[in-house]
Amino acid sequence: MSTLLEQIKKRRLQLAMKQHDMMLRVGMSRQQYQRLESKGNPRLDTLELIAKGLNSELVLVPEEKLKEVLAVLADEVEPQGATEKDLEAKTLADDPWQGLLGADE
Repeated sequence: MSTLLEQIKKRRLQLAMKQHDMMLRVGMSRQQYQRLESKGNPRLDTLELIAKGLNSELVLVPEEKLKEVLAVLADEVEPQGATEKDLEAKTLADDPWQGLLGADE
């Protein structure tokens, strides 16, 4: 798994943005942003600002749920132990977060 700073850079590139563009979006100079992206240790409020500028959200995921969350994000998840009947009744498209935050209802 890539580091948070690598994820920030990857997201910026996905949006076809240059480091200079972040100055306009978050009010940070290109040099400040470049330093942060390469080796920074940003404060939480800075990360929130950058996430907003990248049309993203910061989310804490419990370690025991990380695999499932990554699978949902990759669109490759099937509920563990589900029968074919279960899958027909409730597809991932209907509820992509099923079982991730606790017991299913």
